[in-house]
Amino acid sequence: MIRRLLILGTMMALPAVVRAQADSSTSAFDMNGLKVIVRRNTANEVVAANVYLLGGTQQLSPATQGMEALLLAASERGTRQYPKEAVRQATAALGSVFTVEPTEDWTRFGFTSIRATFDSTWSIFADRLMAPTLDSNEVELVRTQMMTAIREADNSPDPLVNRLADSLEFAGHPYGFAPGGTEDALRSITVSAIRNYQSTQMVTSRMLVVVVGNIDRPHVEALVGRTLAQLPPGSYTWSPPREPIKQQRALLIRDSQLPTNYLLGYVAGPSARDPDYQALRVASAVLSGRFFTEVRSRRHLSYEVEAPFLDRAISTGGVYVTTTDPNRTLIVMRSELDRLQRELIDPQGLERLTQQFITDYFLKNETNADQATFLARAQVYLGDYRAANHFVADLRRVRPDDVRRVARQYMHDFRFVYLGKRDALSRALIDQF
Repeated sequence: MIRRLLILGTMMALPAVVRAQADSSTSAFDMNGLKVIVRRNTANEVVAANVYLLGGTQQLSPATQGMEALLLAASERGTRQYPKEAVRQATAALGSVFTVEPTEDWTRFGFTSIRATFDSTWSIFADRLMAPTLDSNEVELVRTQMMTAIREADNSPDPLVNRLADSLEFAGHPYGFAPGGTEDALRSITVSAIRNYQSTQMVTSRMLVVVVGNIDRPHVEALVGRTLAQLPPGSYTWSPPREPIKQQRALLIRDSQLPTNYLLGYVAGPSARDPDYQALRVASAVLSGRFFTEVRSRRHLSYEVEAPFLDRAISTGGVYVTTTDPNRTLIVMRSELDRLQRELIDPQGLERLTQQFITDYFLKNETNADQATFLARAQVYLGDYRAANHFVADLRRVRPDDVRRVARQYMHDFRFVYLGKRDALSRALIDQF
């Protein structure tokens, strides 16, 4: 589904995750070029460990889309210490959950376990990064599974619209690549190329490790020291992707006789280090709330409507709706966007909306794995994990004139993808965005 930042619900106290972050002990260390952040959270026995392989789509070319995702998925089929089915059997016995999530700025490879099984799970985790077998037959099996998943996703409206909208807005830019791969790219990647990638790109300078849970730093240091820190350091240096070229408005139509029509338009926003980053996040949240009220609650034109904000090194704002009447809906959405760009939101109303947004945001990011990524964003995007502590203050610093200014500056020339009945959509209304 589209990543949502809706303003919903009533006023609430900040959830336990915020208090836990304030009370927890967070520290960092470096070992052979490997940056490690540890946050001890004694609220439960769950421990999450993530490795963020930096670069994301900057690592890719049209022919290598999905390379890293394929490598990590194939590592589940055997490693030096855990040949073939031993990896899966050991993981199942421990009850741990592994995840591979390729994204635009990094590939997240991680696991969640309980404290009692953390060391054993870490052993499997590290060996999958350091010494995957990459047997040809097993790689082919995983390749087939990934290509099938891509075909299935393209038969689901939301994943298809998301993929097409990113490709359209970021044509000619690394964000336009599919981090999880395309069928054509996956089909062309050879096993020898995967092995070469593993031997050259699994270096500590490309890795950020974040561990959150009821585990102390010396314990993590010992595990890292005898595993991941033994990898070669390499010479990788993170840098954000280049600024995208400003595009003219556009519309891509996929004619489809679906029960409802899907419409998603994106615009590139400021970089994560720009003061306007949080202002655009707040403006998107305000617009989402107004869309929800006017389009869904009052007029019943849609069940799903929002103004998404994509949390990346270069932000992305948008408008999204699924509706049986796209033209009437677009008129209402354009009116609400005009109001945001023309009028100043009431300061007290903005304060309440910001508080509601903060509550909703942390409720959606309260697991240990979510906290790990929260810290990773601060470290990678802002250069210091401690910048995460300023998140709430940065949001509350956004004023009404900031909201109006960024709405005017960034929320125009949307590049839309439309999936639905072609004759139900007016191009003239699209061109007003």
